[in-house]
Amino acid sequence: MSADRYAYLGPEATFTEAALLQYLDSHDLRSSALTQPMRNGTAALEAVLDGDCLAAVVPIENSIEGGVPATIDALTDHGRLQIVAEVVVPVRFVLAVKPGTDPSTLTSFGSHPHGEAQVRTFMAANFPDAVYLPTSSTAAAARDLANDAADHVAAVCPAIAAERYGLEILANDIGERQDAETRFVVVTRPGTIPPPTGSDKTTVVASLRSDRAGALLEMLEQFSSRGVNMSRIESRPTGDGLGLYQFSIDLLGHVHEARMADALQGVHRVTRSLSFLGSYPSASKTTVPLDPTTTDDSFAAASAWLDSTLNA
Repeated sequence: MSADRYAYLGPEATFTEAALLQYLDSHDLRSSALTQPMRNGTAALEAVLDGDCLAAVVPIENSIEGGVPATIDALTDHGRLQIVAEVVVPVRFVLAVKPGTDPSTLTSFGSHPHGEAQVRTFMAANFPDAVYLPTSSTAAAARDLANDAADHVAAVCPAIAAERYGLEILANDIGERQDAETRFVVVTRPGTIPPPTGSDKTTVVASLRSDRAGALLEMLEQFSSRGVNMSRIESRPTGDGLGLYQFSIDLLGHVHEARMADALQGVHRVTRSLSFLGSYPSASKTTVPLDPTTTDDSFAAASAWLDSTLNA
């Protein structure tokens, strides 16, 4: 296994690479790490499974569009992987051109359809006659423009792409949603679980036993009765028949907390299958006070009471 190679959803200079670099910087690893763009999230995860890379960074959730189904499905299918960290990256778009380009000649621009959708108001107000030309990614729009391989005159792309390919930025933060963010996860082969920090998340995938009334409620009650909150839940078909679903769930808390461990055991009892994908520090670093009845001390006191009662 490469001790310092990290895979990420390519191509280069995307928000995913920005997330990887942010992670490497936070762990003082950028100078020693090798980064490898992959054609899709599945390929990035398989590079980890095969031992070609130490870890992979893939997007899992966007604040506007919700979960990323391809990543959720890949993590579920590959089962033998573990999330060890998350990174949240602001989604900011810039309008970039080749150096020296006269803005009055901006007759077309390239971007991925998702990027174009977020800058329509700006482009309509400032370059109403510019024709949109779709590209395979926002980074590709910048790369092809810089390499004279594009029909467009400008690129709507991340700042990292404009900087990487030597383009001039005409305008910053041109997206309609200034608060848009994408959440990425750092995935490794199973190993040591990062210790609790007081601000953690746990990700699991659970499959219901059947589509009977109340099956989902029965699962969710395992969390609510133990004071475990969810920050994300995504339903995906199991592929075993109509009406059968599995749920990818992010929980606020760590598996080493008594309330979380107890809740997961409860879920295991009432579902067909339960896969643990990791407990890891939350990017928000926000600590939420626990109800006194769900602290580790509360669970320990209850256990001590039962022991004393049975051994009286």
